[in-house]
Amino acid sequence: MSLMRNLNRALTATTGLQVRRAAADAPPQPKKTATAAKPARRPTPVYRCPADKDLSTDRLLRQPVFIMSPVRSGSTLLRMLLNAHSRLHSPHELHIRRLEVDYGSKLSQRAMSALDLERGDLEHLLWDRVLHRELVRSGKDFIVEKTPSNAFVYRRIRDCWPDARFVFLLRHPVSIAQSWHEGDPDKRTYDEAAADALRHMKAVDNARKGITGGHTVRYEDITAGPERELRRLCVFLGIDFEPTMLEYGRKDDSQVVAAFRLTERGATRADDKMSEAAMEDRKREGYF
Repeated sequence: MSLMRNLNRALTATTGLQVRRAAADAPPQPKKTATAAKPARRPTPVYRCPADKDLSTDRLLRQPVFIMSPVRSGSTLLRMLLNAHSRLHSPHELHIRRLEVDYGSKLSQRAMSALDLERGDLEHLLWDRVLHRELVRSGKDFIVEKTPSNAFVYRRIRDCWPDARFVFLLRHPVSIAQSWHEGDPDKRTYDEAAADALRHMKAVDNARKGITGGHTVRYEDITAGPERELRRLCVFLGIDFEPTMLEYGRKDDSQVVAAFRLTERGATRADDKMSEAAMEDRKREGYF
């Protein structure tokens, strides 16, 4: 008998145990890297659309103007043209749809529900207050908001302000993709820029189909005949055309609001940076 067998016989008789050869160590397995879970897309909160008789109490802002446009479609140019009008205030992109409201406790939720205010209603009140504050500070009559991602939530904007006016700004798709790519070629390839532009164009097209009574203008028409297009736009908005709209570049620096650019395409403007940040946020949240 082998030594191992004799040893196991003795161990079994005295302890009930045996000796076994250790199994060979398994090769080390590569550590699995934890992949970050994709953030859940935030559902649209419940809200009500105020009736005409309730607008005087539910909304401070009356007849706001929203420019629905893809990125890099000339919305900054149109904003500055409109801002040069004595009755129109068009600030930089405000991204109001990113302003969200949450309850700190169940008690606050029940208290607001007792006032017939759900979370979506509270957000709409906040949006309205922010825009109204900005308009009052300007001393003008109507506010014009041009954040490109507004097109993705056109229904909420339409429901928030039933008396809102909508301007749809279009541009040739190739020009949009090229400008979006050249704005930061290291950040996005031309194909990626084209895909991003297409998503925005589809959103704007959906908004055009879902909203009645809007006004459509093309970037190419504005650059070819600015006075003609601005006169048409003023008719739609119910205001008189002002020649100073064509001289926005001669206004003081507050007209420009750091939105200048050194070349036709190149230096990234403040509005572009905010548009890019909003685009990245939407990608991370699973919208694209």
